[in-house]
Amino acid sequence: MDAFRLKALAWADGHALAAYYTCNGIAYPHQGFEDMLAVSKADVLPVQQENAFESLRGLLQPPHGLLCGYLSYDLKNQTEQLSSQNEDGLGFPLLTFFAPEAYLYFNSNSITVYSLSKNTDTILADILATPKPSPAAPQRINLQQRVSKKRYIAQVEQVRQHILEGDVYELNYCMEFFAKEVKLEPLPLYLALNQASPTPFSGYLKLHDKYLLCASPERFLKKEGHKLISQPIKGTIRRGSTPEEDLQLQHQLRHDEKELAENMMIVDLVRNDLSRSCATGTVRVEEMFGIYGFRQVSQMISTVVGELRPEKDLVDALLGAFPMGSMTGAPKISAMQLIEELEDTRRGLYSGAFGYIKPNGDCDFNVVIRSMQYNASQGYLSFMVGSAITYDSDPEREYEECLLKAKAMLQVLGV
Repeated sequence: MDAFRLKALAWADGHALAAYYTCNGIAYPHQGFEDMLAVSKADVLPVQQENAFESLRGLLQPPHGLLCGYLSYDLKNQTEQLSSQNEDGLGFPLLTFFAPEAYLYFNSNSITVYSLSKNTDTILADILATPKPSPAAPQRINLQQRVSKKRYIAQVEQVRQHILEGDVYELNYCMEFFAKEVKLEPLPLYLALNQASPTPFSGYLKLHDKYLLCASPERFLKKEGHKLISQPIKGTIRRGSTPEEDLQLQHQLRHDEKELAENMMIVDLVRNDLSRSCATGTVRVEEMFGIYGFRQVSQMISTVVGELRPEKDLVDALLGAFPMGSMTGAPKISAMQLIEELEDTRRGLYSGAFGYIKPNGDCDFNVVIRSMQYNASQGYLSFMVGSAITYDSDPEREYEECLLKAKAMLQVLGV
């Protein structure tokens, strides 16, 4: 990461609200996040949390500026008759957006600065005067696992029983790693995470005392004009230690019947979700079973697109597709009901969506995975990992897949 961008991140971190998005220069179908940094000294936009989607629709009445924020997984309770009763140590609101007072676009060979106060010269001078931050050394934090391996395996067996009984045919089961009474510097920790695991939907969010440190490889929803793009990930394998081994492992993933079946189920689910807001006949699979390599893992990714109906808006598209099917299972409502029963932690921002909405109504949102969350006031640090369980799942293998997905976070935490 170049020196100016690092200085800009440290400058942004001095604001009450900051959001950073980067694709890390990684080639990706329909591109990853735009490289952007947004700040505000004000507060978040007013939202009725109990009526969050309609509140968001109110915020999107033109003319509106750039909006930065997230939708938490527990908004599912406002799309279906569901509830969330599990423990939540973080306390993120259900939905939060802010309107930046200034934002920067990092282009390939230039920087564009926007400022409501027209003080771009002052902003640039302040950034240049800010000391450059460094990635944090391993933290050696006393991390606890909410679900023991023994309990994890028992829960996976329970999921398999539900599948046998016909309640679901796939379910994404997740577990939490957490630490209490932690004091840390979130930005250097994010820099370490992004260095260890650069991804196309990476980001950093500061909301007063709450932080998201995100290394997500997965897109939830992108809107470009009337076009909607969703790219579910299902299928994970480790990277090889040599190029030959890496190709062999990727070939193994591409021809693994269980992984192919999982991916196909979620593609069908996402097609159904997009069809709620898209014109008849426009929803199609642009790429099926694409294999993409990231620093820690290779993933199987499919791309589903559709054309938004003229009478539908972005909020309709979000309502139809949220939360991402790859993080629930299928059928979606039954899966979410069982997730609430089987998991021990309220998901909150995890498996929700972090992103931005442009003044023209276009947007890009990731799926919040491979991400740490931190409540500085409470000293509570948390991340979750999970995998899709089908009847053919081997509980030991699923557990190992969870640890593989946690690898970069465990590494930067010194665990």
